[in-house]
Amino acid sequence: MHIAELARIIKERRKVLGINQEQLSELTEIGLRTIKGLEAGKTNPTLHTISTILDVLGLTLEIKTKK
Repeated sequence: MHIAELARIIKERRKVLGINQEQLSELTEIGLRTIKGLEAGKTNPTLHTISTILDVLGLTLEIKTKK
């Protein structure tokens, strides 16, 4: 999955839940600048940041390894 696709999923889910970027920032304790940058596809967030955001949004990240 590319970061742009992840960003789209996060933004769509946030909107479905009726949460704005400022509220997501408060709920995740992640800076608003980071949230905005992620949704714009302009940042390279850590796995911890992604995991925290997805957890608040009720989403999970599955990592598959090649066999």
